[in-house]
Amino acid sequence: MINTLYLPELREMLAENDAAGLREFCTALHPARTAEFMEGLTPEEAWGVLDHADLNLQGEILSYFDYHRQAEMLESRPPESVAPVVATMSADDQVDLLGEVEEETAEQILACFSVDDRRDVLRLSNYEEGTAGAIMTTEMARLSENLTAREALKELTDQAEHLETIYYLYVVDDFGSLHGVVSTRDIVSALSKPQMHLSEIMETEVIHANVLDDQEDVLRKMADYDLLAIPVVDEELRLVGIITHDDILDVVVEEAAEDAYRAAAVEPLEETYLRTSVLTLSRKRGVWLAVLFVGAFLTTFALEQFESDLERIPWLVIFIPLVISTGGNSGNQSATLVITALNKGEASVRDWWVIMRRELAMGLILGLIMASMGMLLALFKSPTPYSALVVPATLVLVVIAGTLIGSMLPLMFKKIGLDPALMSNPFVAGLIDLFGIVIYLKVALLLLE
Repeated sequence: MINTLYLPELREMLAENDAAGLREFCTALHPARTAEFMEGLTPEEAWGVLDHADLNLQGEILSYFDYHRQAEMLESRPPESVAPVVATMSADDQVDLLGEVEEETAEQILACFSVDDRRDVLRLSNYEEGTAGAIMTTEMARLSENLTAREALKELTDQAEHLETIYYLYVVDDFGSLHGVVSTRDIVSALSKPQMHLSEIMETEVIHANVLDDQEDVLRKMADYDLLAIPVVDEELRLVGIITHDDILDVVVEEAAEDAYRAAAVEPLEETYLRTSVLTLSRKRGVWLAVLFVGAFLTTFALEQFESDLERIPWLVIFIPLVISTGGNSGNQSATLVITALNKGEASVRDWWVIMRRELAMGLILGLIMASMGMLLALFKSPTPYSALVVPATLVLVVIAGTLIGSMLPLMFKKIGLDPALMSNPFVAGLIDLFGIVIYLKVALLLLE
């Protein structure tokens, strides 16, 4: 939602060319708040405000707009005039932003960059989406292991202006290979021993990520070790970048959104909901709806096979919704628990036997609870107490089947290299519906004939 609180004042200051007021607006608030209050301005008006801030502040404020809005602003001005602002942003943000604008515009902006900056952007843009390389930044503190503490502090002072963070300082050899990590506090503490080298105070067991690691694995590693940043190395263990906590928070949001979409049987969106066309939304929903439709058709086909039996025992029809919904709900619960455990690293495919035993036990316990409730209902609708046993017996079997299917299918998907979240709740429910119908009517025929 657009915050219109300062829009009248901003437009009045622009109309009156109030340079002092616009400069104060840009500097008085946190850049995120400044960007929020500018959301309602046109790209031309927004630039009219930003022109009253220095280049670094312009880049910082611009980075807090969403990428679609940033792209609009870049394309509203000549590339050579916006390139200096984009150049102040971190390399990973530059890659994301330039990926949103027209290819020709991106090339023209890149042409205005220095050779080193252009090389960084091109290198980062070559990494596959969803990998550590795609979300890292190259702006990190890199120090030689041969430096003394005092020399390291001076070097850090020289580098600080161009760094995204100085939480951790990475120690490398002459070939750029990662050898260790020190904190700024470690260096300051070592100043009392001026001849001590970084190689003597650094931590050599460095938790790191590979450029090709999946971003979910990086997220899990940073969470496990409570890291504010993690170094990224290539196949030769050369330091090529870092991933900071703000980058990984974006991954958390992105992965959570993807899992939410897939849990509802919708293909994840590349754009926001409101910016995704109706045709694209229909396609992303329609693919899974078609799969679920086939599953529903198979359930209908299964019912058709027992049509004559249902005509002979019509009261069985009453309990069909109860049976299939109970089985589907139990399967959904198991699938959700297992998918979450896999995503959080609390379980793996190797634990399949333990998971199956646990789900079998839970299925039996939950099935007996549902069976006791089902028996009470069946006594009111079935012709005899004996025939009423069909419902509780079926509920025990269906709940057990639901828990086993719901827990094993995500593990199977994980085993073959697919996202377990693809095993969405509607898909699990549709599959268990089919099994539920067959189990229910087979049990009924077994007990009543």
